Amino acid sequence: MAEYTPREMLERLVAFPTVSRASNLPLIDFVEDYLRGHGVECRRVPDDEGKKANLYALVGPAEPGGVVLSAHTDVVPVDGQDWTTDPFSLTERDGRLYGRGSCDMKGFAAVALAAVPAALRAGLKQPIQLALSYDEEVGMWGAKRLVPAMAGGMPPAAGVVVGEPTGMQVVTGHKGGLMLLTHVRGFEVHSSIVHTGVSAIMTAARLITWIEDQMEANRLAAAETGDARYDPPYTTLHVGLIEGGTARNIVARDCSFSTDVRMLPSESSADWLRRYQARVTEVEAAVKARRPEAGITIEVKADLPGCRPEVGGAAEALCRQLTGDNAEHAVSYGTEAGLFQDGGYSACVCGPGSIAQAHQPDEFIEIGQLEAGAAFMNRLIARLAA
Repeated sequence: MAEYTPREMLERLVAFPTVSRASNLPLIDFVEDYLRGHGVECRRVPDDEGKKANLYALVGPAEPGGVVLSAHTDVVPVDGQDWTTDPFSLTERDGRLYGRGSCDMKGFAAVALAAVPAALRAGLKQPIQLALSYDEEVGMWGAKRLVPAMAGGMPPAAGVVVGEPTGMQVVTGHKGGLMLLTHVRGFEVHSSIVHTGVSAIMTAARLITWIEDQMEANRLAAAETGDARYDPPYTTLHVGLIEGGTARNIVARDCSFSTDVRMLPSESSADWLRRYQARVTEVEAAVKARRPEAGITIEVKADLPGCRPEVGGAAEALCRQLTGDNAEHAVSYGTEAGLFQDGGYSACVCGPGSIAQAHQPDEFIEIGQLEAGAAFMNRLIARLAA
């Protein structure tokens, strides 16, 4: 039966290039073999194409209570980034461990998996449930399947700890996310007679300007309506990708752009979508009046709930006891914590590393943070075995 230190486990996990566009099955195969080698039964929840899978497992007795430890297995690409180390080979330098996913969030997965043999030897009275998901970075598609599968197939857990990097602080709130793809269909003509066509790019620009104006209005209103726990303390709207046009002297027939809305938990994704749809309807009417062939469509790529602070939340109470952190923390990035809450679980976010390193070239986790995560696991095991 193989045993690994947290660092050794992290080295194994980083070596799997589980970028979201690729399969995570080699990593899942490794984890499944490792857990089954220790007598831990695992269950997979695959995607529709059989190219990716979630994995969940019960460590300890099939009893209610205990805790879910949740981590995603996918990482963002390294394309175009200037790395000074091999991103898929864990490299130590100056007290840091470099590698893609070392911080976000294979570090937490490593300390959780490495703790399994100790947990089994401790004789847990309440179980640890491991939850590994796919495609968190592109819409949390795996977690959307994993949460109901675990709720239906595992004993009720007292709480969920999502191990995104928080510096081992206890985070009880994060923003939700609405991801949209807008396609503008124009009418193509020579640019010398631009007045007879409809430019998809220039029409898209009107919508993008509206998006920017909404965020500016949110910023100005933040002094009265914002939430100071978040940085920034207001809902943000951002266009990250745009594609369109054929040539400089052709009025663009097509333009598509991707938007994300990062909402305060007190705000509704449905409300923001209605507001955007109203602006789209207004702009679409204007371009159709010039060319009926023109039009605008919106596709919702992801609609993800935020993590809401809980009154007397079991997950928060557990993490505060294990870390000693009693301060209030909230973050602007998203996790699967809100999905677990929607599934009937108590959930919070607490994991090793800093989000400032996530998605960066030369991503790293401090060795001290990995050790802090391992110490958290040791205290959790002692509590569940008491």
